[in-house]
Amino acid sequence: MGNIVAIVGRPNVGKSTLFNRLTQTRQAIVNEEAGTTRDRQYGKVEWGGNEFSLVDTGGWVVNSDDVFEEEINKQVKIALEEADVILFVVDVQSGMTDLDSEVAAILRRSKKPVIVVANKADNYELHPVSAEFYSFGLGDPFCLSAINGSGTGDLLDKIIATLPEGKEEMPAEQLPRIAVIGRPNAGKSSLINAFIGEDRHIVTDIAGTTRDSIYTKYDKFGLNFYLVDTAGIRKKGKVNEDLEYYSVIRSIRAIENSDVCILMLDATRGIESQDLNIFSLVQKNKKGLVVCVNKWDLVEEKNQKVIDTFSNAIRSRLAPFTDFPILFISALTKQRIFKVLETAKQVYENRHRRVSTAKLNETLLPIIENYPPPAWKGKYIKIKYITQLPIEHVPSFAFFCNLPQWVKEPYKRFLENKIRENWNFTGTPVNIFIREK
Repeated sequence: MGNIVAIVGRPNVGKSTLFNRLTQTRQAIVNEEAGTTRDRQYGKVEWGGNEFSLVDTGGWVVNSDDVFEEEINKQVKIALEEADVILFVVDVQSGMTDLDSEVAAILRRSKKPVIVVANKADNYELHPVSAEFYSFGLGDPFCLSAINGSGTGDLLDKIIATLPEGKEEMPAEQLPRIAVIGRPNAGKSSLINAFIGEDRHIVTDIAGTTRDSIYTKYDKFGLNFYLVDTAGIRKKGKVNEDLEYYSVIRSIRAIENSDVCILMLDATRGIESQDLNIFSLVQKNKKGLVVCVNKWDLVEEKNQKVIDTFSNAIRSRLAPFTDFPILFISALTKQRIFKVLETAKQVYENRHRRVSTAKLNETLLPIIENYPPPAWKGKYIKIKYITQLPIEHVPSFAFFCNLPQWVKEPYKRFLENKIRENWNFTGTPVNIFIREK
């Protein structure tokens, strides 16, 4: 768990086609619900019992059609810094360009494993052409066609073989793992320092690999959990802070390794697209969420009306998932710091809440009787029985009925809302499955 593979290359060599091919067609991509382009740059790939995260660096660059060297060099540097394996995509049909050679030069100097992917080899006649890519000095080019899928299986085998061995060290005890995430300068480090305080000695570090997130054990005031520290906090020196997409690719590891994410927003800046990117990672990974609006001490007017306006704005931007706590804090003045931890712990408990089958049926069946799913072509849909599935991390409920295929999204949302009204699942996603009885 926790391996990241990055795709780099100049525009129009088929990076996103390759990304879609490796993620979606294997039915292992995290649902592409939002279908917006910004969700396209991160997915999970499962192959032969192994799993890794795939990141298309091109997606984060603002003007990604820019062939400007510096933009592409930036992407490559990010990939080098953060990924375990790099897929360098080139185009067999247009051959080698100066820009390709430049990227190859940067990759060659790094010590990272690089796989040269010669894309658009749509038929076998094109395979010999790929020989010119040997001149990059990066090993054998891999011929494939992202459009029709030929050669992708071999590529996946190669990626899995190249991924570093050594699984990430998971802490031995089953304690909540809490990650603090957010854009640069939202105040993540200040919050963690406020948590840990000057009493550094109550903190024990469990290092995964040094570069990955580190679990910091926290036991104070009767709370006991691990803080998942994003590598970003320790590597200030190397990174130009303006590289916003660092924060996204950094967050991937922290989010995947945690149970509950504390998303920091900056009260002075409101919600920005970068925050939405990070939020969509939390959602795709089905993690618990606590939103903290930091720097609240800098806001002039602090009446309830301002708080409500702010909260509503956040919820509407993050809809349809709106049942999560929002706290207004100041890491600097330590205002409501403790509340953050208590809330995160509560969300963790909500994530593991079990509702007995008897209770579910007793509470929800009468509600469903009064508001049944809309009939479909004169057929009535009857939900007879409800149970919570024994799924570890996300509360998941199965509703058994006669015509599961006709229960549509809005009704599922209605069911989810009823579950949330009756039991406390604040901060955690809920899965609703409609099954044949």
